[in-house]
Amino acid sequence: MLPAVTIYSDGACDPNPGPGGWAALIEGGGSARTVYGGERQTTNNRMELTAVIEALRALPAPSAVRVSTDSEYLQRGITEWLANWQKKNWRTQARKPVANRDLWEQLLDAEKRHTVQWLWVRGHNGDPRNERVDQLARAAIPN
Repeated sequence: MLPAVTIYSDGACDPNPGPGGWAALIEGGGSARTVYGGERQTTNNRMELTAVIEALRALPAPSAVRVSTDSEYLQRGITEWLANWQKKNWRTQARKPVANRDLWEQLLDAEKRHTVQWLWVRGHNGDPRNERVDQLARAAIPN
């Protein structure tokens, strides 16, 4: 049986595009830890993706992971859109190149050793873990 892990993630950008931060809270095995970082020039969607990529990479062993994100872009991208993007050689329905392909490919690589369940949660709705990663992501935005 795989160890159970829950990841809460968030990304922030101010302005968007502009300086951005990302953060994730990793809970499992009776403990919790955070990972976070920032970039000087990015977008909020890139920070959302980076948060989950880095959290999955931080897991020491294959795990049963529940990812909670307030990013519909991330949640719908991985659960609904990604398979079609790959079938269409990384093109959207409008035949345009998929934005952030580099990070989507990194996410696929980071998640392949885990069993991942993707959950969307409403942002700024009083969930203390979601609020915590939001605060950490904002604090990680470079000055």
